[in-house]
Amino acid sequence: MVSTERLPAFAAMSVLVVMIPGPSVLFVIGRALAHGRRTAVATAIGNVFGSYLLVVAVAVGIGSLVERSVAVYLTVKLAGAAYLVFLGVQAFRHRRELKAAAIGTRSAGPARSDLRTVLDGALVGVTNPKGVVFFAAVLPQFVDHSAGHVVLQMLLLGLVPITIGLVTDTLWGLTASAARTWFAGSDRRLSLIGGAGGFTMIGLGVTVAVTGRAD
Repeated sequence: MVSTERLPAFAAMSVLVVMIPGPSVLFVIGRALAHGRRTAVATAIGNVFGSYLLVVAVAVGIGSLVERSVAVYLTVKLAGAAYLVFLGVQAFRHRRELKAAAIGTRSAGPARSDLRTVLDGALVGVTNPKGVVFFAAVLPQFVDHSAGHVVLQMLLLGLVPITIGLVTDTLWGLTASAARTWFAGSDRRLSLIGGAGGFTMIGLGVTVAVTGRAD
């Protein structure tokens, strides 16, 4: 099973990686600014669900294929980037409707169920280049092959960064949504914060598309 000697080292590595703001964190912040606390929390849950799918993929061998194949890696990265830009554009387009949403008269933009919001977050999580690299390149190094049950070890180890990510992403989202609530006293300020959330997601999508591996 999981080595008790390697677990603390992997936990420390996970904290360092998770604490560096990446696509998941910035996406949660953008959604919080554009749509508020409920959406931020649902997005954080979706993010960690998508990230754990990466853990499963690595455990069964798919993750290494993504990491080794430039074509597959680029496809995953660009798909995530394009979706981020799409969501950012949608948030920016509906920024002036946030006041109505804040007082409960109607939703900002097309109605989105909690499930749809979770799925949005999951898509970003599973196409997160940082997550792909971390789980494909770092996670296997902490597996004790002599103990057997390699797949199970990976699945258990993967819960460490997932749990850390859920806590930190949720805190980021709640903090950003609190700032949004303060802006709700003014239509103009709320519109600006909604637009900022949209631009954050658009900028994040562009950044994801142009950075990362070049080989």
